[in-house]
Amino acid sequence: MAVSYAELRSDEEVLSMLRPYVAEWLRRKYGGKLTEPQRGAIPLVLEGKNVLISSPTGTGKTLAAFLGVIDRLFEMGERGELGDSVYAVYVSPLRALNNDIRRNLLEPLREIREIAGEMGYSLPEIRVAVRTSDTPPHEKQKMVRNPPHILITTPESIAIALVAPKFRERLRTVRWVIVDEIHELASNKRGAHLMLSIERLEELVKESGGGPLQRIGLSATIAPLDEVARFLGGYDDQGRPRPVEIVDARFAKPIDIRVLTPRVDLLRAPSEEVTEAIYRLVVDLVKNHRTTLIFTNTRSATERVVYRLKKLLEEEKIAVPEQIEAHHSSLSRDLRLDVEERLKRGELKVVVSSTSLELGIDIGYIDLVVLLGSPKSVSRLLQRVGRAGHRLHEVSRGRIIVVDRDDLVENSVLAKSAMERFIDRVKIPRKPLDVLAQHLVGMAVERRWRVEEAFRVVRRSYNFRDLTFDEFMSVLRFIAGKYGLEDEGVYGKVWLDEDEGVFGRKRKARMIYQMNVGVIPDEVKIRVITVDGKYVGDLEEEFAEILQPGDIFVLGGRTYKFLASRGLLVIVERVEGVKPTVPSWFSEMLPLSFDSALRVGRFRRLIASMIAEGRVQEAVDMLVGEYRLEEHAARMIVEYIWEQLAYAGVVPGDDLVLIEYFRGEDERGEEAWSIVFHTLYGRRANDALSRAYASVLSRMLGVPVRVAVSDNGFMLTVPGYVDVSEDVIRELLGSVRPENIRQILEEAVAHTELMKRRFKHVAERMFVILRRYGGHEANPERLQLNAQRLLELMLDYYPDAPVVRETFREILEDYMDIDAAAQVLRWIEEGRVKVVVKGPMEYPSPFAHGIVVRGYSDVVLMEDKRRLLAQLREKVLEVLRARGLEPPLPGEPGQRPSERLNGQSTSSRVGP
Repeated sequence: MAVSYAELRSDEEVLSMLRPYVAEWLRRKYGGKLTEPQRGAIPLVLEGKNVLISSPTGTGKTLAAFLGVIDRLFEMGERGELGDSVYAVYVSPLRALNNDIRRNLLEPLREIREIAGEMGYSLPEIRVAVRTSDTPPHEKQKMVRNPPHILITTPESIAIALVAPKFRERLRTVRWVIVDEIHELASNKRGAHLMLSIERLEELVKESGGGPLQRIGLSATIAPLDEVARFLGGYDDQGRPRPVEIVDARFAKPIDIRVLTPRVDLLRAPSEEVTEAIYRLVVDLVKNHRTTLIFTNTRSATERVVYRLKKLLEEEKIAVPEQIEAHHSSLSRDLRLDVEERLKRGELKVVVSSTSLELGIDIGYIDLVVLLGSPKSVSRLLQRVGRAGHRLHEVSRGRIIVVDRDDLVENSVLAKSAMERFIDRVKIPRKPLDVLAQHLVGMAVERRWRVEEAFRVVRRSYNFRDLTFDEFMSVLRFIAGKYGLEDEGVYGKVWLDEDEGVFGRKRKARMIYQMNVGVIPDEVKIRVITVDGKYVGDLEEEFAEILQPGDIFVLGGRTYKFLASRGLLVIVERVEGVKPTVPSWFSEMLPLSFDSALRVGRFRRLIASMIAEGRVQEAVDMLVGEYRLEEHAARMIVEYIWEQLAYAGVVPGDDLVLIEYFRGEDERGEEAWSIVFHTLYGRRANDALSRAYASVLSRMLGVPVRVAVSDNGFMLTVPGYVDVSEDVIRELLGSVRPENIRQILEEAVAHTELMKRRFKHVAERMFVILRRYGGHEANPERLQLNAQRLLELMLDYYPDAPVVRETFREILEDYMDIDAAAQVLRWIEEGRVKVVVKGPMEYPSPFAHGIVVRGYSDVVLMEDKRRLLAQLREKVLEVLRARGLEPPLPGEPGQRPSERLNGQSTSSRVGP
């Protein structure tokens, strides 16, 4: 079997396998007590096997990986076999983590040598060095003359090292490759890029008579482990998965996760009262713990929380402002490092972070993690909470504070799922052609290659296991300049002789590769100007790419309508009295994962069935007992789901999609039809479904269609003068199918801002447009304009070119989740998911309220949102009272809602 799960050995058995002085170091340092990942992994590393180690922060997995390697290096030193070459390569996605690792290696290496000396062994020094983009040139030159035995680097730097003529020779002796934070790399193009680099390194070592490389992967909580192991191991030349042993210690540490709900009416209480109650909860938690790490979901929220806590904690005499800091990616590197160092030294009481402290930087002692808002996946929840209780036997304690009813339902499910050890599946990119193009240029820089030989190496990588030869050749021809784009300034980077079946580098290819390697796009600011040329402010590119003509957004406290873009300019007009259609924080929000969304849907179904059966008090008791909720929170959930069931007659969940339509107003206050799809499948799947349905509906009705997307569903809005009926919705449902959704979506996104911006990123990775050339940085404005002009040309004349195909793939598969969307459509066709259409509704149903008002929780926009939510709910309650329905109080279930709703006039037909 290619993938198998390792058994844990005893401490003494593991110690007996190590060199005597290494075992003695473990006895002196840790009393000979090993952690689960160490007892599982060290023997496998010593035996030369590929290993994936998955365990939480603070369980010693880094030492588990390195100790076997160090043992073997010292053994080579004993025999005089340790030469001036690199033997182990450690790769981390974080440069900050690399310096930590070097420091954490040097001390054990020194201590082990001292113990070995006491025991009569004379051991050479094992050299360790960091090589990243921050490493000065003279340090890199020194590494060529006196190379480290253990090289610590990043995915981008190892790719450059492979083409550095002199240092490349030092890599021919590599035996071990350690990939850290593999959970972070597997889900994106950096991981695909790294694994192709490792295959190229494998080939280099093999040319020199060495290999195969021993691969060691380190991961926090991730699933499915079998697939991640295959991602780490790759395939051999015969297409067989390389064997990988899995050390599954994901649950080696105890966890304690609970959801906390402010004791106020989340719908009726004034916004300031709710905010005050949230901060009171936070202050009480901070007061009772030594060091608290607080996660928000946006950078703006991080700054806001820090500002407020500094005042509150000083007033309460809990901490002085200097003990409360922010940490997020927009801060300078020096500021972030300062916060990390002070946190390690125990000088901080509170650190508030967006996502930047999720990864494995050693941040010292944290005894509580607080999450303000949903982490959107169980994996991220476990990763964040795992930062608390850094030592092995300490409890990782996390508290999630919720701010609305949808948030409460979602987090109750995520918290229970985490306690039950459920983990979302990671989604690994398939066949990213821009990554392939970049590596083919890198391979050509190394040497002349036979086409079949290069194809074989590429296909060994997990991401490219399904790559066809035709796809491979289309990329090779493209980077060889076979598409005739010289008039557009696009020249071949390699030469290709198809008759001979060989390719190699063209002049300047090495410089282009070294200066532009990597898959992370440069951060750029988009300038916003009015139609008369007045500068308004800047937008993040991630925000600009979601805009569509007519969208309304807020910038600097004023409201603007998006008209068009030109390069790095966004052109707008000022509008008054118009509601925003895109919240300012939308692009920063984390999407709910598909797997977690399905569990939320099952939870809704469970509670709805208990209410329908009159088991209301039992539902409350179950939420308090099994979900560890406070009673007022449990009652809030039951009341919420009862309102939906009583008003609409159905509760949408994992096996039921409710589509409701009603007359209302658009953002300008003009009459409009709104169609809400309750598709609880996460925002990425809903993004794909909503755009497909909107595109088809626009063609059907001949009018523009506005789209609002959330994790729980989406809303399509059309002008009020068109006819919207159940027949129209049924026709729409039949028009989007698993077989045609990709074509519909490609047509829908082809001329959007999203396509323009993503095309530029893909074109940069494929060296079609160059960010850096001849020692100079290209003008970002000119790059975007060139990319937009090139995109128009490619769509017209070369729609099947790899640069276009990859842009579509990235948008549909990585940004959206077309696979999940197609799965939902299949479930509907098979009858596993029922579709109920209701309308025209008098008012939107309770579950639609969050979608109608952009159902994301962010305190910045809470006041208007909360007022509208309260108004909508009051309208629904009025309708229910008019029907003679009152919420059943716990302990007095009363009549079943399903019995009360007989004879309701709203249309309800089940099935597509």
